[in-house]
Amino acid sequence: MLTLTFMRHAFIASTYIAVVSGIIGVFVVARQLSFLTHTLSEIGFAGASFAVFAGWLPLNGMILFTMLSSVLVGQMSIKESRREAVISAVSGLFIGLGILFLSLSNQSASSATSILFGSVVGISTAEVHQLILLSVVVLVVTLLMYRPLKFSSFDIVGARVSGANQTLISVAFLVLLALSVSVAAQIVGSLLIFILLTIPAASAKYFTHGVAKMVGLAILFALLGTWTGLLLGYLTNWPVSFFIAVIEVVIYVIALLYQNFVEAS
Repeated sequence: MLTLTFMRHAFIASTYIAVVSGIIGVFVVARQLSFLTHTLSEIGFAGASFAVFAGWLPLNGMILFTMLSSVLVGQMSIKESRREAVISAVSGLFIGLGILFLSLSNQSASSATSILFGSVVGISTAEVHQLILLSVVVLVVTLLMYRPLKFSSFDIVGARVSGANQTLISVAFLVLLALSVSVAAQIVGSLLIFILLTIPAASAKYFTHGVAKMVGLAILFALLGTWTGLLLGYLTNWPVSFFIAVIEVVIYVIALLYQNFVEAS
């Protein structure tokens, strides 16, 4: 299997994607931003569709659209009372734009399928290099702001005492989230992006409460889902994203059962 170039590319890309998703996902869950991840996935679809229309790499379009809109959408939906309305309005708008760009580009239905559900087995060498570079940027920035981001996400009192600029941290994290959405969409597609950015981290929190341990478990669960999904996709010729979704949901159900067992005992 690994003698095939496209499978080596797939495993390399999925490894970086899983690591980024596991780390960022812990803070997404802690900051209760799953709703924003879903919205950014729709924006990423429109961005990738625009890239196809403009003749760019889909990842470039995703980065452009998610980066420009992440802070704006985040600010629009700060008030919990209007989150649902903002999500519906923005998601509807960008899904419509995505369909329009694909229609104008005269691309086949396979282009839409790749954007919506991912196509990691067809990723090129150039795209792998771009994905690795983007992943490294996200990881380095996250490492540099790890302590203030951890306080801001898990310990509001500690964050205030530390004197860190909470607005700056929030904006920086929204940008990191936008980049992570663009990275992870390469394997699971824009429709299923919330799988890797929320479920592994949500599962990890039921097994441990330490932030570092949660990050480690979330990465492990994301790697388990992506690697196993690639293997099963190769053996069955079924969509990789389907297997990733099923595996991550099974892990989450196991985590819930474990938590119920601990509470009962």
